[in-house]
Amino acid sequence: MRRSPRRWWCRHFWAAHLPWLLQIAGLTPAGAIAAAALVGPAQVAARLLEFSLLKRSHPLLSAKLAVVAHPIGALGVMTLGAPLATLFVLLHGGGNGILTIAKGTLPLAIFGPHGYGLRQGVLMVPTRFGQALAPLVFALLIERFGTQALLFSSVLGLAALVALLFLQTHAMKEAT
Repeated sequence: MRRSPRRWWCRHFWAAHLPWLLQIAGLTPAGAIAAAALVGPAQVAARLLEFSLLKRSHPLLSAKLAVVAHPIGALGVMTLGAPLATLFVLLHGGGNGILTIAKGTLPLAIFGPHGYGLRQGVLMVPTRFGQALAPLVFALLIERFGTQALLFSSVLGLAALVALLFLQTHAMKEAT
C-alpha cells in the first residue's frame, strides 16, 4: 500500500508508522490498528517480566534481550508478513518496555552512582537527536522500501547488541 508522496509527511508521525507498516505487511486497517494497540500492553508485560524473572540479573542481560527483540520480530514480518505481524508488535513493544528500564539501570551498574545525572544527560543527547529525526527518516524508508524498512531498524538494534557485547567484554577485562 503506497501513499501519495505529497501527503505522507502530514499523516505519518511516529505513532502512525506502525499501523501503516502493518497494513503494508498485509493486515487490514482494523487488524493493523488492533495489532498496534498491543504495543503498550507488551511494554508493561515485559517490564513485569524484567522485574520478576530478571530482577537478579545484570542490567546488561536485560539490555541485550531488549535490543534483539525488535530484529527478531522484524525478521518474521519481513519474511512472512501478516501472519507474524502480531508477534512482531509484541516483541517490539516488549523490547521497548525493557529498554526503558535498561537505559537507567545499565549506566548505574556499569559506572556507579557518582556523576550519574551528568552521565545520563550526556548519554541522552544523541538519543534525543535520534528521536527527533526518526519519524521523518523512518517514514521515508517505509515509503521507499515498505516492510523492508525494518531491515534498517534491525541493523541498528544489532549494532546496539554488538556495542553491549563489547561493553561486557571491556567490563570483564577491567574486573580481572
